[in-house]
Amino acid sequence: MKEITLEELLEAGCHFGHQIIRSNPKARDFVFESRDNIQIIDLGKTKEGLDEAAAYVKELAQKGGSLLVVGTKRQAQQIVEEEVKRIKHAENNIFYVTKRWVGGILTNTLEISKNIKKLKDITVMLTDASEKAKYTKKELGLFEKEKNRLESLYSGISEMSKAPNALFIVDSHMEHLAVKEAIRMRVPAVAIVDTNSNPQIIDYPIPANDDAVGSIKLIVTYIINAWEEGRKKYQEDSEKLRAKSEKEKTAMELKEKSFVAEVKDDKKVAEVKEKKVKTIKTKAKK
Repeated sequence: MKEITLEELLEAGCHFGHQIIRSNPKARDFVFESRDNIQIIDLGKTKEGLDEAAAYVKELAQKGGSLLVVGTKRQAQQIVEEEVKRIKHAENNIFYVTKRWVGGILTNTLEISKNIKKLKDITVMLTDASEKAKYTKKELGLFEKEKNRLESLYSGISEMSKAPNALFIVDSHMEHLAVKEAIRMRVPAVAIVDTNSNPQIIDYPIPANDDAVGSIKLIVTYIINAWEEGRKKYQEDSEKLRAKSEKEKTAMELKEKSFVAEVKDDKKVAEVKEKKVKTIKTKAKK
């Protein structure tokens, strides 16, 4: 995986924090200095946090875990959706939320699953001509609106059958509900943490500017690439394990066939011996 340099972080604007008046005292350790009432983030700490977060995400993917990426602020929505879809495939186990964090995604999965089922049912109904014929034009319009609403909220998690193993959050301050649910459910959180946020409640904080598009793009892409690298390693290991299993199965089948053949041969030998004994006994009687 390509390593991000301090120069790249600087060019992306990752070092710009918030105004001093909006700062969180608990983020003080990440601040290098203040200029014109703006806090400057220590990019050495940014790189350190980013490397630790990427290593954790890569390891999680390598173990076959799942990741939910949360980025509902305007600057992050398109970036998050594009990056997740770039690597998403049938068994990728990576999901996203970009419209709004719906309370209960982690803590009330039963209710969320009902809404996702409702979305799937409406989608199937609207693509079936015979089903559509049962409703009026006005009713179909209402169904279409409801489908669009549910899609905006749940399309990124529609295939998520259980709680994810970790969250990756853009702007932990704005996504405080997601952070609270993660803490409550003990789901590890990786997050971009600006100077107005509390880094102590995040498992893997990445101190960086969470408002600039360049900063968000650089960090999100790096984390997603780490995930994809780990996922590829997981698939390679799975293929090796499957091949080994098939090889052992074939060897076992050959062994069983050989054993059966030996048993049959032993039976034939026993039958021949038995016939010879009978012949000898018959001759002896005569």
